[in-house]
Amino acid sequence: MNSHIDIIRCSFVVEVKGRKFTVILREEPEGGYSAQCIELLGAISQGETRKQVIANIREAIEGYLEAFP
Repeated sequence: MNSHIDIIRCSFVVEVKGRKFTVILREEPEGGYSAQCIELLGAISQGETRKQVIANIREAIEGYLEAFP
């Protein structure tokens, strides 16, 4: 038996504290979404919806910038 999973990925730019960051958004096979900031490899997040994961990655970027100015 051959199984096939389509994973949707897209990228977009978010602005946080006057700086622009590229984010990769990925639909997870088990459900929900994950997001990672390309410029800040430690800024990773997840969420059940696209809206939630975008809000969460913004928060992760803000936290990263506070921890590593």
